[in-house]
Amino acid sequence: MKKVFSLSKKIIPLFIGIFFIYLSYQNTTPEDRSNIFKYIKNADYRFVILSAFFGILSHISRAVRWQYLLAPLGYRPKTINSILAVLIGYFSNLGIPRSGELFRATAMDRYENIPFQKGFGTVIAERVVDLAILMSCILFALGLQFDLIINYLNLKELNFFQLGLSVVTLTLGFFFIRKFFLQSSHPINKKIKQFFQGIWEGIISIAFMKKKGLFIAHTLFIWLMYVLMFWIIKFSIPETVNLEVDALIAAFVIGGLTISATNGGIGIYPYTVSLVLIGFGISKESSLAFGWIIWTCQTLIIVTFGALAFFILPLINRQK
Repeated sequence: MKKVFSLSKKIIPLFIGIFFIYLSYQNTTPEDRSNIFKYIKNADYRFVILSAFFGILSHISRAVRWQYLLAPLGYRPKTINSILAVLIGYFSNLGIPRSGELFRATAMDRYENIPFQKGFGTVIAERVVDLAILMSCILFALGLQFDLIINYLNLKELNFFQLGLSVVTLTLGFFFIRKFFLQSSHPINKKIKQFFQGIWEGIISIAFMKKKGLFIAHTLFIWLMYVLMFWIIKFSIPETVNLEVDALIAAFVIGGLTISATNGGIGIYPYTVSLVLIGFGISKESSLAFGWIIWTCQTLIIVTFGALAFFILPLINRQK
């Protein structure tokens, strides 16, 4: 049963990606596809390389930011190990969506003696901060293009009563399980409590950071790099050069929301970015070319440096 569940986590997202590639194929004629490849072939790759550079800077900044969360727990990992662990995490997400957090914490446990649960807790704290930034981007995009974003997210049909009921149920369930674990004295329960206690310590480490200003600065820098690596691609295709901020922010937000639905956003990311740009008057061919160029650029960075990180990390930590 465990093997089936593990296999499904790999296969289902991949099939979703293949489905969206199929949709892209079905919604284009042979002439459209020929034009898409022509746009990709004739793109100005100086801007694509610059986009890749922004992506690399964001990964390095994320690794440095992570160290600020680990410091209150008494751990000061080598910067190179933090960078390589982050790259390994991104690389593993291409195989199993959302597995990168586990691999990052595992790598630091192995090579920096940082307990897995504490390292994983700091990664969760990171994700909470990034989620807050993403929500800010969504609100900004809504301010620019309310109807467009609402339609893509299908929020008009959202049942707020069911949403509220789900939140209340989950909250009550959480407190019930918490009370059960606190009262139980079973040895296995003690180990479970120690594990989650470690995760909690990692999460709340954000409250005890000494360098909160630098943490905030790196957070803003990371997201600035994300926006720039998306924005700069518009200069690689003649038809998208004049895209306005509202179009790019809307495409950036929608693409960001869908990228974790499949392995590294394969299929779905270029497709959804294309749909948004089409709404701003960009042709189907050039918008799909834009989506595939930005996705391929991001993925090549992760594949290249992530694969290298898997080999380099053990080499520079041979004693361990």
